Amino acid sequence: MASFHILVLVVAMVTLMIPTNANLSPHFYDKVCPQALPVIKSVVQRAIIRERRIGASLLRLHFHDCFVNGCDGSILLDDTRNFTGEKTALPNLNSVRGFSVVDEIKEAVDKACKRPVVSCADILAIAARDSVAIYGGPHYWYQVLLGRRDARTASKAAANSNLPPPSFSFSQLVSNFKSHGLNVRDLVALSGGHTLGFARCSTFRNRIYNASNNNIIDPKFAASSRKTCPRSGGDNNLHPFDATPARVDTAYYTNLLHKKGLLHSDQELFKGKGTESDKLVQLYSRSPLVFATDFKASMIKMGNMKPLTGKKGEIRCNCRRVN
Repeated sequence: MASFHILVLVVAMVTLMIPTNANLSPHFYDKVCPQALPVIKSVVQRAIIRERRIGASLLRLHFHDCFVNGCDGSILLDDTRNFTGEKTALPNLNSVRGFSVVDEIKEAVDKACKRPVVSCADILAIAARDSVAIYGGPHYWYQVLLGRRDARTASKAAANSNLPPPSFSFSQLVSNFKSHGLNVRDLVALSGGHTLGFARCSTFRNRIYNASNNNIIDPKFAASSRKTCPRSGGDNNLHPFDATPARVDTAYYTNLLHKKGLLHSDQELFKGKGTESDKLVQLYSRSPLVFATDFKASMIKMGNMKPLTGKKGEIRCNCRRVN
């Protein structure tokens, strides 16, 4: 019983340590539209029933939105005559998906609220949380801080330069996350999002065909992965990040311990040299509760990155275009 109380205290302390934005609040819609969050959850649930993979895609959309000029819904904007948006940036092209589900959520929540009061940026944050909780259970539910407003522009160049590619080394990953105000613990915890979903062949082909001192991979895992990903062709063939692509668990980290990270950037988190990253991978692999606690804290921290609040930005009527 004493250990339980200690754990509760630790979780509470972690929650208090999460940097917050004074303009964001988990109760932002409680008065203006109390139906908003239940409606979003119901649409996400229906979408996941239709296609088990879609929750991973909604989580990925939130990540790719926040890493480009903050969590402002800019990834959802279609190209216009005035700007080229983020959808065709190299890290997003033929990769990010789920836009039609976001449209479905937006239509349902605006109908429930009787007007557009919920931003597309907040929809992404809530849909990501709901997806993780649906796949992982109550341990993965957390309060999303809300009140973001939507950007009026987007940048393909910013997406190309700010989103970390799967070829990144550990030092490059650390530098990239640091530039967004995130530390090594955030890097390792948020990478655990790869507990869900699949990667395209083109993102891991080089890893499974070119083992080296800088690219350590289990030979049997490499051989098995080649069945999905030939040397040429099949760029969009899909391979799960771990054996349970529709369940939030710690199998992703166990894979890293056995040199079975699918992406080069995944395996870079564990080199077996006793670094902070190595120790976190080992910790998460054996303690789902610690992973859940850290993952939720880092998701909230990421969701706080440079939000538009107050009179900045707008509440879009259509998530694909500015008002």
